[in-house]
Amino acid sequence: MNAMTTIKGWARELIDLSLLFIAVGVIVQIIFGKSEEASWFFGGITERLMGFINELGQAGFVGLIALLVILYVFSKKN
Repeated sequence: MNAMTTIKGWARELIDLSLLFIAVGVIVQIIFGKSEEASWFFGGITERLMGFINELGQAGFVGLIALLVILYVFSKKN
């Protein structure tokens, strides 16, 4: 059971790191816009994020349930 706890810890850390990169990418896109210097690594992150939000919004009740599941997964702590 200790191995599962370790793997779950790694997965949480990977998700936290990914969320940090997403946040940095959004900030870079907001500050620098769509210039070549700013988007070589974070290219189009705001468009993809808005597309994801729009898809959840267009899905109606199913989108709301999916959003609640995502929030539950990210807010769940040990």
